[in-house]
Amino acid sequence: MSAVRIGPYTLPNPLILAPMAGVTDRPFRQLCRRLGAGMVVSEMVTSDMSLWNTRKSSLRLIHADDPEPRSVQIAGGDPQMLADAARANVDLGAQIIDINMGCPAKKVCNKAAGSALLKDEALVSAILQAVVAAVDVPVTLKIRTGWDRDNKNGITVARIAEESGITALAVHGRTRADLYTGEAEYDTIAAIKQAVSIPVFANGDITSPEKARQVLDSTGVDGLLIGRAAQGRPWIFREIEHFLRTGTHLPAPTLYEVERILLEHLAELHSFYGDVMGPRIARKHVGWYLATLPGAREFRAQFNRLENTDVQCASVRQFFAERHNDGEEVAA
Repeated sequence: MSAVRIGPYTLPNPLILAPMAGVTDRPFRQLCRRLGAGMVVSEMVTSDMSLWNTRKSSLRLIHADDPEPRSVQIAGGDPQMLADAARANVDLGAQIIDINMGCPAKKVCNKAAGSALLKDEALVSAILQAVVAAVDVPVTLKIRTGWDRDNKNGITVARIAEESGITALAVHGRTRADLYTGEAEYDTIAAIKQAVSIPVFANGDITSPEKARQVLDSTGVDGLLIGRAAQGRPWIFREIEHFLRTGTHLPAPTLYEVERILLEHLAELHSFYGDVMGPRIARKHVGWYLATLPGAREFRAQFNRLENTDVQCASVRQFFAERHNDGEEVAA
């Protein structure tokens, strides 16, 4: 694996935690970095700074103890607002600014942001130039392959990005219209990689060490973004890194290790969000961790009614104690 550079930063490996709204908060970013991610990217932050004084937005902004290089993703459709938001995030400690032109969510696209911007190449150019000019840190871009299957302009947008001074480009191998369905199209990502000389990262359906190897080989990209496959399985980064480096598989984590990682994650969520929000946000993570284990559905139904941090932790310990007693050793 050759080293991946983003501006002045050399990543320890080519595996990046993709930004996911409501998921890649500070506790999850720190955990994924500890378990092998070469870089982690923050949740998407709106470029409308008048909304930043909400508690939700303030928690999404970058924090001094985030793992370096600290990359924050911004979204919006107005060049000046995005430039101002980029500058403000750098003042808060961001070391890389990532622009979202990949999110297919209706509430983002209806505001002419995210992947909706791919429809307007002149606006793409204006946004990228404004943000690059506004800050002295590397600016990266996340796109899809196009708006829909009849309008795949990913190569054109990639060339605009390179001309605008974008440092690296991440491509989700689906169009906006595909949302998250169907197979990711790696041939388009390969064509985009060939069309530009800046680092290109592939995103979409990278769910195993073998798939990671296959995508790297078939596209020629410089690195991989891993998103949904890391939910409840943050150790996927070390598993892929080990496989890419050695060609051999790391043993699956034992139930004891999964329990330890999950309890640490719970403690961080409770500490970060507090006693009211913490237990609520913990529910989806616990559901992801336990999804493949026997009895998980029944456990989740009762766990989702718990609102106390200590009771949540005790409940998770009890779930694992029952499985240890049944002689189960490996998570999945």
